Amino acid sequence: MKKPNITKDEQARLNTLRSLGVLDTPKEERFDRLTRLAKRLFDVPIALVSLVDENRQWFKSCVGLSISETPRDISFCGHAILGEDLFIIPDTCKDARFADNPLVVDEPYIRFYAGCPLSAPDGSKLGTLCILDCRPRIFDQEDMEALADLASMVERELSAIQQATLDELTNISNRRGFITLAEQSLKLCARQKLAASLIFIDLDNFKQVNDTFGHAEGDRALIAFAEQIKAVCRESDICGRLGGDEFAMLLVDLSEEEANSVVLRLNQSVNKYNQEAKRGYDILFSNGVLQICSDKHPTIEAMLAEVDSLMYAHKGSKD
Repeated sequence: MKKPNITKDEQARLNTLRSLGVLDTPKEERFDRLTRLAKRLFDVPIALVSLVDENRQWFKSCVGLSISETPRDISFCGHAILGEDLFIIPDTCKDARFADNPLVVDEPYIRFYAGCPLSAPDGSKLGTLCILDCRPRIFDQEDMEALADLASMVERELSAIQQATLDELTNISNRRGFITLAEQSLKLCARQKLAASLIFIDLDNFKQVNDTFGHAEGDRALIAFAEQIKAVCRESDICGRLGGDEFAMLLVDLSEEEANSVVLRLNQSVNKYNQEAKRGYDILFSNGVLQICSDKHPTIEAMLAEVDSLMYAHKGSKD
């Protein structure tokens, strides 16, 4: 048996997947009707919307199986997300990668697999719409086109979910998306005993930019600032626009001192932008930095409240 490789953009892919907040959620008719349709259309016993997490594939929709997930190491979908095209195994028993796979030699005795990768708007492969049979099959061009069409419908539903977690203006996480991602990352930090720091940012004198230069220019400033934040973030970091001119960054495996260094780099990056852009105003910001302590801060909301107060103290010191 061949285990699936890890994707080249794995951390970014996982961040996109988890930002949806869809893992381990109840069944939804909008996905179930598509797997039911796939089952009927292709006359197969099993159809799945499978999302590939770090160590498992989890089924957002499942027709024909009584389980909700399997290990990623034995998944067919783990292989499917490595490419752009449909991943088809006409006869698993004749394929050295899968002939001794537990899902082939034991229940559900998979002999045929066809999966179409599901892509997020940023190109990340989230999982597949796949069909399985307990007998070998030939999958012709018409079949492939039909499966791809159904997969596009699933992608549209996933995209609708993602849009609810993204800030439309800056294209980084909104408050809901940031909190969802932050909660998951902090659980990982707790399990692996990693440090984490939270940065809260508020733009200075932003109302004056809107009043003097207009809201279109204010939007341009917000977009530019979000770009500066993304430029100093690593793939494992999380950034978001919480609302208005407020932003946050969660830095994994960084101490408060290291987080302050990130703020310094952000300040340098913003200053460089101001000098080059020459928009008639400067983007300025105040910030608070909080070393996270799970005992003291049981929820992300409690952390945000404390770091918000630290930010206001910093802003007040400038007056």
